[in-house]
Amino acid sequence: MKLRQIVLASTVVALSATAAQATTWRMATAYPEANFHTRNVNQFVQDIEQGTEGKLKINVHAAGSLIKHPEIKNAVRSRQIEMGEFLLSTLANEHAVFALESVPFLATSYEQSAKMYEVSKPYLNEALGKQRLKVLYSVAWPPQGLYTERPIENIEDLKGMKVRAYSPQTERFAQLAGAIPTQVEAADLAQAFTTGRVNAMVTSSSTGVNSAAWDYLTHYYDVSAFLPKNIVVVNQASFDSLDKDTQQVILDAAARAEERGWEMSKEEHDVQRKTLADNGIVIEAGSEQLNAAFREIGETMAAEWSKEAGKQGQEMLDAYRK
Repeated sequence: MKLRQIVLASTVVALSATAAQATTWRMATAYPEANFHTRNVNQFVQDIEQGTEGKLKINVHAAGSLIKHPEIKNAVRSRQIEMGEFLLSTLANEHAVFALESVPFLATSYEQSAKMYEVSKPYLNEALGKQRLKVLYSVAWPPQGLYTERPIENIEDLKGMKVRAYSPQTERFAQLAGAIPTQVEAADLAQAFTTGRVNAMVTSSSTGVNSAAWDYLTHYYDVSAFLPKNIVVVNQASFDSLDKDTQQVILDAAARAEERGWEMSKEEHDVQRKTLADNGIVIEAGSEQLNAAFREIGETMAAEWSKEAGKQGQEMLDAYRK
C-alpha cells in the first residue's frame, strides 16, 4: 500500500473512532435566543464542548421549539432529553420548596435572592434528586414588575383586569389583587395581549422587551416583587453514564454559568428598563398606596407558604432571616 493510502486510511479510522466516541445530547429551554438566559445556556454548552474536546456536544432547542415549558422537567426526568432549563416556581404545586423564591416581597434584591438560593439549595437538590434530576445551576431573573395597559394608582384599579399568570404564585398574587389570573407562556404573550386574553402582567424587564410590550401596554411599575429563578438540570442517569473527567467539565462549566448568569441578569435589568422607556413605556415606582397593598398581599402569601411548607419551610425562613 502506498504511503498516501496508508495515511488516508489511518485518518479515516481515527475520524471514525472520534465520531464513535462523541456523544450528542439535547437540551430544551422555553426562552428565545435573544434572552439572556438562553445566551448564557449557549455559552454553557460551548464551554462543555470545548472542555471535552468535542466528546460531548449539546444541541440547545430554544423558545419551546422541542419541548414546551410545562413539560421540560418531566422530559428530562424521563430521559426524553438529557438537559433542560425551566422556571423553578412552575413546580410550586409539587413541593413548597419550589415556591419560596417567588413569594412576593420576601426577597426583593439580588443580594437577598442569592441568600435565599443558598439557604434553599440543599432542599432543592433533595427534592429534584428524588426525581432523578441533578441540579447544575440556577440564575435569577431581574426583579418582577407590573405591566399595565393604563395607569394604576391603587390596588382597586387592578380589580377585574386579566393578569397573565405563569406560576401558582403569580396566579395567587393576581387573585389577591382582585384581578383575573390567566396562564400564558412567554412565547405566547404577544398573541395573548393582541387578542385580549390578558391586559396586564407581572414579569421582568427582560420579558417585557423580548415580547415588545410597548406594542400593547403603556406602563411598567418597577415594584421589585420578587426575583424568580430559572434552573438547569440534567438527568442523573445520563450524567452518571459519562466518565469522571467529562462530569467535572460539566460541573465546572455550570459553576461559571451560574456566576456569569447572575451578572448578566443585573446588567439586563438596567439595559432593558432603558429599552422599555425608549420605546414609550412609562416607568414608575408605583404609588405608596399601591406598594403598601402589594406588601400586604406579600405578607398573606408568606403566611400561606409557611403553613404549607411546615417544619422544613420554617427552617428555611429562619435561616434566611438570620
